[in-house]
Amino acid sequence: MSHIRLGKYNQLEIVKEVDFGLYLDGGEDGEILLPKRYVPEGCKPGDMLNVFIYLDMDERLVATTQEPYAQVGDFACLEVAWVNQFGAFLNWGLMKDLFVPFREQKTKMEKGRKYIVHVHLDTESYRIVASAKIERYLSKEKPEYEPGEEVDILVWQRTDLGYKVIVDNEYSGMLFHSEIFQPIGMGMQMKAYIKQVREDGKIDLELQQSGMRKVDDFAQVLLRYIKEQGGHTTMNDKTDAEVIYQTFGVSKKTFKKAVGDLYKKRLIVLEADGIRLA
Repeated sequence: MSHIRLGKYNQLEIVKEVDFGLYLDGGEDGEILLPKRYVPEGCKPGDMLNVFIYLDMDERLVATTQEPYAQVGDFACLEVAWVNQFGAFLNWGLMKDLFVPFREQKTKMEKGRKYIVHVHLDTESYRIVASAKIERYLSKEKPEYEPGEEVDILVWQRTDLGYKVIVDNEYSGMLFHSEIFQPIGMGMQMKAYIKQVREDGKIDLELQQSGMRKVDDFAQVLLRYIKEQGGHTTMNDKTDAEVIYQTFGVSKKTFKKAVGDLYKKRLIVLEADGIRLA
């Protein structure tokens, strides 16, 4: 049996019932208590429960059916509940608040204010902690996005150029003032579209999809093309990306997505030697 994923959701079996709650099978980590106040009605030993695992005040593993605002590995906008001589404590939806040591704060955190943080396990103490030093936790890899692709963003900070955002909980992106036509502010979560991925891996975004880049639009272009070819084309998802680009000016990924959309709508039939109109 494997180890528990601390700071994440785990599917665990109920082992036994006690006056003060349920014990769950934590595999190599032993039995884990789900306190009585979090026990869903009608549970019995042998049932599986989806629970969030974190550490209680005494640093013991404990389960809850409460939903935190963020899990380990997430970026989130959280409010400071209180501050002491060791650091700040954020409200993340659970009984025990989330700790941000002073060394992980960019500016001194104040009670009642919200900050963008990254939630992770501290390698030394094995505690769940948060850090406001966001840059450190963003991916340095060059992302594999296509222009027009839809992504989830978390608005992070305002700059002279626009807003820095976190893309798909992993990458750094930029939303320029010229692309913003609605009220926007730190901590907002929304959908955005890839405008371009620069050579250095930086992502430019837009809040509206631009014209021909839309897969829906390209699906229409592809449909028209097949009609013009007499209802059949030899192109399919095995076709070389270069050929697709030369023919349509789109990536193979966009081509495959459009084929998938048309197929789902039952407008085309996929055959061994290409695509035919339905």
